[in-house]
Amino acid sequence: MKTRKITLSVVALLAAGLMAAACSSTSSSSSPSTTAVTQVATKNIVQIAVGDPDLSTLVTAVKAAGLVSTLEGPGPYTVFAPTNAAFAALPAGTLHSLLEPANKAALVSILTYHVVAGDLKSADIMPGPVKTVNGATFRVNDSDGMLTITDGKGNTARIIQTNIVASNGVIHVINAVLIPPAS
Repeated sequence: MKTRKITLSVVALLAAGLMAAACSSTSSSSSPSTTAVTQVATKNIVQIAVGDPDLSTLVTAVKAAGLVSTLEGPGPYTVFAPTNAAFAALPAGTLHSLLEPANKAALVSILTYHVVAGDLKSADIMPGPVKTVNGATFRVNDSDGMLTITDGKGNTARIIQTNIVASNGVIHVINAVLIPPAS
């Protein structure tokens, strides 16, 4: 009986060890972005933005511009999403003015300047000009692996979070609002 207890204990220890090895092997080989893909791939771009408190100003602007149904559509889209702090850094009164119904066209132009047709993960974003869905281009720069965007007014936004995968595209969070050249 004692031999059987020892054998069962050894088997239990081996099983626990194998499970731990499998778990550590899986966790060390999967990156945070892979985990995020599994968790959010069933949500569209708007649903993900609504669920992120740091993108609430962007959600308000998308609603005011009437772009919700577009960004809930099949896409695929790549959205460079400014944070609340990015919107707060605009000159005083700018955001309030853009959210007024009379300025909807300007708001649509600015917001669509943050969207690229297609599904561009960070590895697909190359330095150079990038055409946006509003028809204008911005420039992507790579400085020692840090991606930045220069907008139509010469302002720079840093990409601070990448590869938030949605069912209809991908979101990259940026730290400034991009302004198209004609605005």
